[in-house]
Formats: sequence, structure tokens, C-alpha cells
Amino acid sequence: MRIAIIGTGNVGRAIALGMADKGHEVMLGSRDPQSAHVVTLATDTGATPMLPDAAAAAGDVIFLALPWRAAESAVKALGSLEGKAVVNCMLPLGMIDGTLGLTVGYATSGGEIVQGWLPGAHVVETLGQVSAEIMARNDHLSRRPVMFMAGNDDGAKTQVAALLTDLGFEALDTGDITKSRLLEPYGMVWLNQALVRGKGRNWAFAAVEG
Repeated sequence: MRIAIIGTGNVGRAIALGMADKGHEVMLGSRDPQSAHVVTLATDTGATPMLPDAAAAAGDVIFLALPWRAAESAVKALGSLEGKAVVNCMLPLGMIDGTLGLTVGYATSGGEIVQGWLPGAHVVETLGQVSAEIMARNDHLSRRPVMFMAGNDDGAKTQVAALLTDLGFEALDTGDITKSRLLEPYGMVWLNQALVRGKGRNWAFAAVEG
């Protein structure tokens, strides 16, 4: 599959590392594709650095790995992405009364907002429930970690589920894009345990059957 990763911060880097040697053609969408850290990431993963709109145009599946505060203008600049699977990895985080929290919820979600920015694309919400470190590598964990996803198009979710499997996760479908309203607070549960309760970043949720 041709995979475009828009954003080369911690999450974008983790996805690129996780996808390395999985048989995919990976493109890194960056405002400065020749910057030292992008060139290093490309060298480490075998990916191709490109401008964001060019990477998105070339990709079969596009991962959005941007800071939420910068997301709207950056995503709209990618074009319509008509018919493409777009993976929203971005939690709508911001400071609320001095505490990190979700800036939207209950009646909408970040996933639904991104779908509104890209009405012709098939947005799939996922990967907001774990650290970048676990996205990059999780084969050391005692159980296969679970990763929930939500989206309106079954074909896009099938594509994304295959990529989540490549990243080492058990992919579980929660339903349409409105179920992002469940997944984003669930991501906050992980953040609470990792950053507030002191559990750290080297763990993930798992689905255990008996």
C-alpha cells in the first residue's frame, strides 16, 4: 500500500518506524522535507520525504499526525482527498482551566470535525489510545494490544485494520465516525494513567477473552 504520513513529529515518526519493512511505500509529508530530522527519519525507515499535498495525493491511505491547533489549515490544504482512506490520529487536545483536556465532545468529536473538513474522504478515527512509543514497537508486550477504530466506510476500515495489524495491534471496529465521541475520551483514560497516575508510556490496553 502507498501510505502518506502528514506530520513528522512524535506520532508521525512512530508510524513511519512501525511501518518500516512491512512492504509498504511510505511518504513523509512535511512543510520542510529536506530538514535534518525528516531526512534522518526517511533514511531510518526507507520513506520518501515530500511536501504534504504531494504526499497526500500519492497515498492510498493518509495518516494525519499533526498538532490539533494546527490541524484545520494543514488538512484543508491537502485538497479533497476524494475517495481515500484518511486516518485521524489527532486528539482534539487543549488546555482547559489549566489542565490538558478535550476541547470538543458529547455532541461532536475530532474525528467528525476532520470528516467535515474532508467531505469526500473516508475518515477513520484510531491510534489515539496509546503512546507513540507503542505505535512504533509493541512486540515486547505480553499481550497483543487492542486498537479501536471508527468510520463510515467499511472499505476504508478494512484497509486501516490491515495497517493496524501491521503495527502490531488487534483492530476492533466500534462503528461509524460518531463513535469517535467514545474513542477520544478513552484516549484520555490512557493519558490519565500514563501521565497523571504515573504508569508511564510503555503499555497499552488489550482485549482479553475467556
